Amino acid sequence: MDGRIWQAFTGAVGRLDRLVLGDGVPDAPQDRAEGFRYLLRALAAGFILCVEHGDAEHPEFGRMVDHRMAWGLDCPDCLYLYTAVRGDATYRIWGNRGSANHFDVQVNAGHFASGNIQDWTVITNVSGDDLEVGPGGELEMVLSPTEREGNWLRNAEGAEFILIRQYFDDWSAERPADLVIERLDADYPTPPPAPADLAQRYDRLIEWLDTGVDYWEEWSRNWLALAPNSMTFVVDDVSVGLRGQAYGLGNFYCEPDEAVLLTWEPVVCRHFSFSLANWYWESLDFATHQSSLNRNQSTVDPDGKLRMVIAHQDPGHANWLDPVGHTKGSLAGRVLLPEGPVAQPASQVIPLEELGEILPPDTARISPEERTTVLAARRRAVWHRYRR
Repeated sequence: MDGRIWQAFTGAVGRLDRLVLGDGVPDAPQDRAEGFRYLLRALAAGFILCVEHGDAEHPEFGRMVDHRMAWGLDCPDCLYLYTAVRGDATYRIWGNRGSANHFDVQVNAGHFASGNIQDWTVITNVSGDDLEVGPGGELEMVLSPTEREGNWLRNAEGAEFILIRQYFDDWSAERPADLVIERLDADYPTPPPAPADLAQRYDRLIEWLDTGVDYWEEWSRNWLALAPNSMTFVVDDVSVGLRGQAYGLGNFYCEPDEAVLLTWEPVVCRHFSFSLANWYWESLDFATHQSSLNRNQSTVDPDGKLRMVIAHQDPGHANWLDPVGHTKGSLAGRVLLPEGPVAQPASQVIPLEELGEILPPDTARISPEERTTVLAARRRAVWHRYRR
């Protein structure tokens, strides 16, 4: 190895400013500040995906998304654990399952660095419902090419990483899993990095910076080009999205003196959520702002409809979605394991001052004092989830 690999890396870093200064990118002060912060977050995510947790011989789980490292239209309800694996190796995963509302393990081929969804395929997907868990939450799984007794995850040629998703419904009560992974027959202590291996990880990191991050910008542009304040649910069982989950694709456009009223008829399901994101497909600050709502956090009206209000000021409505200063962005919906068809939400843009006249009289309201309590509980729950 010589200085050329570092020069190639710093060159890729230097080219990242295209995501902030490129044609059509919002240049308002808030957007510009969030953009340059996003470049650092993309770099941090690349270190995890491509370098620090890219060792398939001696894997360790890391958080590939964090509320301080948002990207890829992350779900505020979800904790994502990631590490590299090898398709011909055997791994043991053990610890405690935790108490998240939904637990899912996915073994995938391809890598986020390619920026090409056609390269990403699911080799194995196992729901927590199908795993044997001890009375105290004890959990052990084996990932291997040959079938094993107990909780077996099929490994196969082409496998590159394992992703564990945990969806939290009651943020304050549910607890994350505590898991470790070890490749069986691996040599310990871990040997020093081999030049060829480190060079390969550098190459993948450069690919992430040059190509992978552009994928999310393309999706953001596409969503914002949809009809304003629209959302369409589709079921994704093809790519590396969560199996059995309907994804809502949409956007929001809301000026400071407006309110966007979203009306949706919930379906019986394991989990649902709605969340807002900025141009860079970062979920908006969900720790200190109510920029997302899930089944446990929202209130359904007596007529069976869920009404949510996007507004820049607290409208006194329980189901407020705070855009955190943004007048436009992506609107994401997720419905996990629905037991029937997923309805399409309806939207209505109205003057903020007329909101009270539009909402049904029995829609749940909330006082400023109650809102303060709710927001305090949100941030403390997020801190606990991410061990802050």
